[in-house]
Amino acid sequence: MLQSFNHITKVNGELSLPGDKSISHRAVFFSSMAGGKSVIKNLSDGQDVASTISCFKELGADIKKETAHTIVIGKGFKQFNISQMPLDCGNSGTTARLITGLLAAQNFESTLVGDESLSKRPMDRVTIPLQQMGAKFESENNKLPLKISPAKNLQPVNYELPVPSAQIKSSIILAGLHCDGVTSIVENLPSRNHTEKMLGLEVRNNKLGNVVLVSKQNYPVPTEYFVPSDVSSAAFFVVLTLLTEKSQLRIKSVTLNETRTGYLKVLEEMGANINYEHISSSNGELYGDLVIENSQLQNVEIPASIVPNIIDEIPILSVAGLFASGNFTIKDAGELRKKESDRISSLCHNFILLGLEVDEFEDGFSLSGQIKNINVVFESFDDHRIAMAFGILSLLLKDGGKVNNFDCVAISNPNFIEQIKKITS
Repeated sequence: MLQSFNHITKVNGELSLPGDKSISHRAVFFSSMAGGKSVIKNLSDGQDVASTISCFKELGADIKKETAHTIVIGKGFKQFNISQMPLDCGNSGTTARLITGLLAAQNFESTLVGDESLSKRPMDRVTIPLQQMGAKFESENNKLPLKISPAKNLQPVNYELPVPSAQIKSSIILAGLHCDGVTSIVENLPSRNHTEKMLGLEVRNNKLGNVVLVSKQNYPVPTEYFVPSDVSSAAFFVVLTLLTEKSQLRIKSVTLNETRTGYLKVLEEMGANINYEHISSSNGELYGDLVIENSQLQNVEIPASIVPNIIDEIPILSVAGLFASGNFTIKDAGELRKKESDRISSLCHNFILLGLEVDEFEDGFSLSGQIKNINVVFESFDDHRIAMAFGILSLLLKDGGKVNNFDCVAISNPNFIEQIKKITS
């Protein structure tokens, strides 16, 4: 679908966004694992979370979405049913990588499949540590389809993450929940910590970094989850408000987890006027309202240490950088090449369409110069974050813009266009 965007003159009002995608995935996982009834409020309505729900239904969990909440009747410790067909993870890397750790501990073989995009993404980062725990895998080139042969007796492991990744960490944690002994996971740089927080895991700090400890003692029990609004989805509206004159926006009940708000810190260093109100917490997760006002931005140096925290927001941060004074540069972000698209290549392609001076590196890129071309048709590369970033950019162009294959935004935020219409004029 080709989506057209007209130039906007003002942003105003308030938004309530869908539940955070990362927290939603984990709420479905833990509720399905627990033996009994759990309730999830404000669950994400994106396709990625729907893929997780579908997989757990195939494994025997009873999941019913009602008007105000979702009810899950979980299976209990190692009580999942063998699926009669391959488990389809759709486009969701989180589903595929996390469920691999869970299935490595069950009493039956499983096969994971995904769509064309997901089938190009590497799985060896999770299979390597899980093999050390005793699981066996069969695949071509360490990609989906992936056959999982669980270990008869899964063994705990001491594992140092080769790269900061919440997906790898969480996959090992899910396997470690089935071991009598303690599994320890060392991360030199912090990554998203929703799994640790929601399970109440012990996290120690030493000279190597954070050490996460998990065992059978931490196995989830039935509970009630409230999923705050998705801070990554909020990023697009935050940047749009900052860059549009005489604008102000409130985004309600957004997750303020410290491993997810790095992009807000970067924007504040750039000069953004962002306030935090009505702070509360649920299941170990902070959340509150974001109040954003139009601001003059100036590009800053982005340190390597914060890149894992902002990896999903780099596409929209680069749009903010384009309209800020000075040149925008991001480095140490090679992980972008392993997302739904090669996001470094995708971003550079679209910025070149505008006539900008773009330097592409193996681990990032830089932008300089002025926009020279109008009536541009951007490519989404079937990547929801690329599509939304250039949708926002199109709204800021004097003559608007278009984004090809825009319907991929349904992966994380199917109501993106309606939300834009609600707050713009």
